[in-house]
Amino acid sequence: MSTPPGDRARNAEHEIAASTEDRVIRVLCVDDERPLLYALAANLRARGYEADLAETGEAALQLASTHHHDAVILDLGLPGLSGIEVIEGLRGWLNVPIIVLSARDSEDSKIAALDAGADDYVTKPFSMGELLARLRVALRRTSPADPNGPAVVVTDDFTIDFPAHRLTIGPEDIRLTPTEWQLVEVLIRHEGKLVTSRSLLETVWGPGLVDQTNYLRVYMAGIRRKLEPVPSMPRYFITEPGVGYRFERRARVGA
Repeated sequence: MSTPPGDRARNAEHEIAASTEDRVIRVLCVDDERPLLYALAANLRARGYEADLAETGEAALQLASTHHHDAVILDLGLPGLSGIEVIEGLRGWLNVPIIVLSARDSEDSKIAALDAGADDYVTKPFSMGELLARLRVALRRTSPADPNGPAVVVTDDFTIDFPAHRLTIGPEDIRLTPTEWQLVEVLIRHEGKLVTSRSLLETVWGPGLVDQTNYLRVYMAGIRRKLEPVPSMPRYFITEPGVGYRFERRARVGA
């Protein structure tokens, strides 16, 4: 007898919540709507997660500086510091999934949040089931790299150490968000081969977002700003217009 979808989702949540180095996964929830915040915390705790709550951006940054969190669920419309400012502040030292939960549904708001370092964007009103599914997907992105793939990739401009989860340009460490890291990893694992936009979206964001090619444009632009010598003329992360992307370890001209 097959397991009902609802039971499979609950089982997956409990497996993920208990799978991070034998400790319970801790989620920072930030929203100034207290009833929603408490409902979110209750749903997380019922599924085996721990939840820390903050109603302002300032409180969120304080909690993040004193506790270890595995993921952040964040509203944009906060009193005091805005959600965008909180994302930028968190990204100064925190490299965990950040899921925006906001009533702002314009494309500009979504792009601004993703560009600031968010990993996903859920619009209010929302389904708790969908939000928790997005959380599971985001947490899976932080899983260890494929042990059968290359351990270290060296180019003329940057080096990626997959086991150490470290990316450097010369002596400088470069910080990628979890989503940026997974996109880079998928492309490098398929070096020299075209990876379609649909395949990238399904692998990184799940089957529900296979048509959101604007997500890829935003993230690939961010990756190029961090890793390409000339972002407007990429030599590593190449666009195949209307189809997808590929990674090429091209030799420098004249080298």
